[in-house]
Amino acid sequence: MKLFSKEQIYEGDKLTSERQKISSTDLMERAGMQIFNWMHMRMQGAQVPIHIFCGIGNNGGDGLVLARHLILDGYNVKTYIINCSDKRSKDFLINYDRIKNVTKDWPTLLSCTEDFPEIHPDDIIVDAVFGIGLNRPVDDWVKALFMHFRKTKAFTLSVDIPSGLSTDKVLEDEDGAVWAGYTLSFASPKLVFFLPETAKYTVQWEVLDIGLDQEFLLTTNTEAELIGKHEVLPLYKPREKFSHKGQFGHSLIIGGSYGKIGAVALASKAALSAGAGLITTYTPKCGYIPLQASFSEAMVITDTDEEIITDIKFDIEPTVVGFGIGVGTHSKTITAFEAFLKKNKAPLVIDADGINMLSKKKALLKLLPEQTILTPHPKELERLIGTWKDDFDKLKKVKAFSKKYACIVIIKGANSITVFDNKLYVNTTGNPGLSTAGSGDVLTGIITGLISQGYTTLEAAIFGTYLHGRSADIAVESFGYQSLIASHVIDYLGEAFIDLFKQPEQPAEPEQD
Repeated sequence: MKLFSKEQIYEGDKLTSERQKISSTDLMERAGMQIFNWMHMRMQGAQVPIHIFCGIGNNGGDGLVLARHLILDGYNVKTYIINCSDKRSKDFLINYDRIKNVTKDWPTLLSCTEDFPEIHPDDIIVDAVFGIGLNRPVDDWVKALFMHFRKTKAFTLSVDIPSGLSTDKVLEDEDGAVWAGYTLSFASPKLVFFLPETAKYTVQWEVLDIGLDQEFLLTTNTEAELIGKHEVLPLYKPREKFSHKGQFGHSLIIGGSYGKIGAVALASKAALSAGAGLITTYTPKCGYIPLQASFSEAMVITDTDEEIITDIKFDIEPTVVGFGIGVGTHSKTITAFEAFLKKNKAPLVIDADGINMLSKKKALLKLLPEQTILTPHPKELERLIGTWKDDFDKLKKVKAFSKKYACIVIIKGANSITVFDNKLYVNTTGNPGLSTAGSGDVLTGIITGLISQGYTTLEAAIFGTYLHGRSADIAVESFGYQSLIASHVIDYLGEAFIDLFKQPEQPAEPEQD
């Protein structure tokens, strides 16, 4: 799913009006009607008090359309106008007149804190104050109104975007925006719904189709895309009946050090479970017995050193190499890594201490093959690119880093974001259960295993991140967040593959008499 910028949404609205020969007021009517349909389907006429707060721009106009239809359908509605400026949009004024024609209870004008209405916890608040066009901090009394919403503990539904929230920057004052329980977004969700600093402003979201021009939706290229099942399913590579292990590549996992052999065991198992034909693990000597005893399918090559990797030598030709898991950052290991990079020709997936080595010795970055995949957690990312002011500054710096070194960076988090060639691929799978030791090692292994069997590096990064999160989503149903461990993600990886082809359950047909 494409994540359109606010400028693209404005362009889409304009093109829709031109191509469908409708006015902007007609398009506003569609938007408000879709919100009404969403609410009516769930409420079925229930007389819960609904408080609709409308700004004086187009978002407020959407709220007025909604209020009018709810009133006409007999709902218990109270409408308020946030009188924060003398500038009213044309479509707002049209719908302000229309609502006056359907009720004697005209909208109440609010202009200060003394005007705030009483709202009970069981009521519903509809926030239609500001839309995506807001480009300034809200007035103090409006901020106080948003804080009033939160204090009431009433369910809050935002129209398009929580009011006060910007689409392209982080708020300095978290009280300057509505904290919504649900947001109904037009055309596409907003990138801010998926960033660590701004996701808190809406608990859930849903996209409403308001009939924007299909050609615009299909042909417009966006900076960001949301990745779910429908986006990764076309990437899946089926297997032929007479295929054999030699067709699915030989993955090499290099890593481990004394006390951290479990990391390479997890990554190696994940690579094989993701579909690699063969797996070899390169570790210090101390890893030989643990790996051979616990992971029957693995082949093992060891360094001459007992505890750390000091000289990376092997006589195989790997299809792909996963490097850095549990390897440490000893100076001898960094020297071995540099020597390896100078002669390596295989695609690379680098995690953990491999990234820390690149941070310690930035000259190594120039030795990376194109489209090397880096999978840093937040602290590793900070060591790599430096500190950032906020999430948008972080994305800007990662894009610049990705472009400079022609690499793919996966920013790990609740919504992991794959960055390459100025594009952002926002993952939708995963849960807090992944906040556990070894889950990053498993991700590295999955991506390595996908590259091994013929996926491009970008496909593997996007698909692997999805599968990693989806496996955890399936596993958490059995283990819960606290008891989920990294091994479970490997165990349920097959379920994640199978889930790609599951169809939604259809309602049962009523029995015929």
